[in-house]
Amino acid sequence: MGIFSRAVKQKVSTDKETVEALMGQGVENVIPKDLALKKLGSGERLRIYWGIDPTGARIHLGHAVPLRKLKRFTEAGHQVIFLVGSFTAMIGDPTDRDAARAPLTKREVEENFQTYKKQAEKILDFSKVEVRYNHEWLEPLDFSKIVELASKFTVQQMLQRDMFQKRMNEGKPISLHEFLYPLMVGYDSVVLDVDCELGGSDQEFNMLAGRHLQQVFGKREKFVMTTKLIEGLDGRKMSKSYGNCVYLDDAAGDMYGKVMSLKDELVRTYFEIATDVSAKEIEQVLAGHPKEAKMRLAREIVSMYHSKEAAEAAEKSFTATFSEGGVPDDVPEVTVVRETTYLEALESLGESKSELRRLAEAGAIRIVGGEVVKDITKPVAATQTLRIGKHRFLKVTVKE
Repeated sequence: MGIFSRAVKQKVSTDKETVEALMGQGVENVIPKDLALKKLGSGERLRIYWGIDPTGARIHLGHAVPLRKLKRFTEAGHQVIFLVGSFTAMIGDPTDRDAARAPLTKREVEENFQTYKKQAEKILDFSKVEVRYNHEWLEPLDFSKIVELASKFTVQQMLQRDMFQKRMNEGKPISLHEFLYPLMVGYDSVVLDVDCELGGSDQEFNMLAGRHLQQVFGKREKFVMTTKLIEGLDGRKMSKSYGNCVYLDDAAGDMYGKVMSLKDELVRTYFEIATDVSAKEIEQVLAGHPKEAKMRLAREIVSMYHSKEAAEAAEKSFTATFSEGGVPDDVPEVTVVRETTYLEALESLGESKSELRRLAEAGAIRIVGGEVVKDITKPVAATQTLRIGKHRFLKVTVKE
C-alpha cells in the first residue's frame, strides 16, 4: 500500500552540517547515539518511520515538530515511512493518560487521517513518503502470535511506565489491553524493519519496545530519535483538552494572536523548535525588546503555514486592533441556529468544554462592546462578536 517509488535513486547527504541538523534541532534524545552517527554517516539510504494514531482531526505545533524532522530526512535523501495507526488508534495509547483512551472505529480513524494529512501537507511532501497502515499486519495476528510477542516482555517492564505507576497509586484501573499497546507498536518496527523510529519524547518507551523486538526477531538494529515536546500557550503540555494549542489550520489572524498570547518564557523554545530561524539569529532577536521578539516569532509561524503576505496582514490587523481597541479583520466565524448555546458556538475554536467553562468562570469571555458572558450554557441571542481572553475573537452569526 506504500506510495513511495523504490525505483527512484537519491543521493544521501552525509556532510557534517546535515547530520548535526538531523541529530540536533528539535531532538530530545537519540538512543543509542553512536549507532545513529554511524548509520547517518554511512551513505546508506536509511528507512525512517514515524507512527501516528489519528485520534483527532487537527494538527497543532506539537505535531509539527516530528513532521518537520521527517521533512529533513526526506531532504537528506532517506526513505521516510508515514505509519497510520489504523489498528492501534482503535485500541488507544495509554501514554501520559490517567485513564484509558476511548477506542475509535476504523472509519473514524480514516476520516481523521484524511483531514490530518491535508494539514500535514503544509509541511511534508507526501509524494516523497511511503504511507502504511498497521491494520495490515496487526489484524491478521492470531492468539499464538500475540502470546509469542507478550513473552518477550515482563510485567515489571510494563509497570515501569509513569502513568501506570500513577494509576496504581491512585487506585485507578489499568486495562490489560493497555499493556499490549507497546507490543503492537513494537511489532510495527519488526514488520517495517527500519533503521530509525522518530517520535515525541513521551513515546520513548514504546519506541524502545520496537528496538527490542527488532533485535529479538533478527532484524536490522534500530536507533530511536525522540523529539522535544512543546508547551502550550499557557505553559502546560500542548493539548486540545487544555485549549492551549496553535493549530496548523488556524486562520492567519487567529494564529498570530495566539502566538502573541504566549507566555514570555516560552518564546525561546518556540523559536528553537517551531521555526527555521538560525541559533545565531535567535540570540539576536531575543536580545531586543520582548514584544518585538514575540512579534517576529508570530510572523515566522504564520508565514510557515500561510504566507509572508498573510503574516504581514495579520500583524497589521493585530497592531491596529490592540492599539485602537477594535476587532481584527480576520476573525473566525461560525453560523448557528437559534437556541445554540455559547458553549456550543465556542467549541468551534477547538477548545474542550472544560477549558471553555474555566474561561467563562474567569470572566475571560466577553461580547465585544457589551457584557461579560458568565453563563455559557445560555443561548446566543443575536449575531455578535466574542472576545476570548486578550487576543482571540469569534464572530457568531445566528441564522434566522
